Amino acid sequence: MKRLLSIELQKIWMNKASRVLTLAYFILLSFIALFASIKFELGAFKFHLAEMGIFNFPFIWHFNTYIASILKLFLAIVIVSMMANEYSYGTLKQNLIDGMSKQEFILSKFVTVVLFAFCSTVFVFIMTLILGFSFSSYTEFSIVFSQLEYLLAFFVKLVGFFSFCLFLGILVKRSAFALGFLLVWNIIEGIVKGILNFKIFPDSKTADYITQFLPLESMSNLIVEPFTRLSVVKNLGEQIGVESLKDYDVHFSSILIVLIWTSIFMFSSYNLLKSRDL
Repeated sequence: MKRLLSIELQKIWMNKASRVLTLAYFILLSFIALFASIKFELGAFKFHLAEMGIFNFPFIWHFNTYIASILKLFLAIVIVSMMANEYSYGTLKQNLIDGMSKQEFILSKFVTVVLFAFCSTVFVFIMTLILGFSFSSYTEFSIVFSQLEYLLAFFVKLVGFFSFCLFLGILVKRSAFALGFLLVWNIIEGIVKGILNFKIFPDSKTADYITQFLPLESMSNLIVEPFTRLSVVKNLGEQIGVESLKDYDVHFSSILIVLIWTSIFMFSSYNLLKSRDL
């Protein structure tokens, strides 16, 4: 396992574009801290994000994981390119000639995916603790470490999304086309969701029940947007007569669906590689 991971990390680090994108991803993650310094003052109107409670425990776990998950596209490009380069540079065939089995090859990619997701989760965990203890009004142990399920959801979301990207990289063989396919699939899911919500099941939750099983939608459902949880947003909604009934919790069923999709993507990746004459 260690040998397989070492091979993959060396490939990524030796590729300048992958190295830059990986570093850019973690640098951008750290920029979440800049939200704390955003302050606007226009006469009597004052706006300071840190004072709105976004860095209060335990809400900050929800906020940071949601924002960090938006940046996952950077590592998605690295993973798709990592697979595309195997075909472009012939390293896949060379690895197989050198004695690596196709099963080991897929395992090496999956271990790399899990490592990226784990490192991202640890990074967000440390950054959240630093920001929380710097700005949160609540620093009791029981409050600080409540709602850590958002970190688990973040990790599972990244593993699922990166596994999908890995599958597309093997399926299409070209990074640009694979990313294009990812975009098209996202649009298709949006169209399906819109038709089910507004045309077929406009007055029921049947559409949500069906779409929760779509791959990208299931990943999106793991961490729901956190902004409407803020008291200032809730108060504004109550003033204009709009009450939010969203469920912000992380559900085991949502995690299970994404894990099933992850297994499907990896099994399909292996079958694709196994059936091809390389």
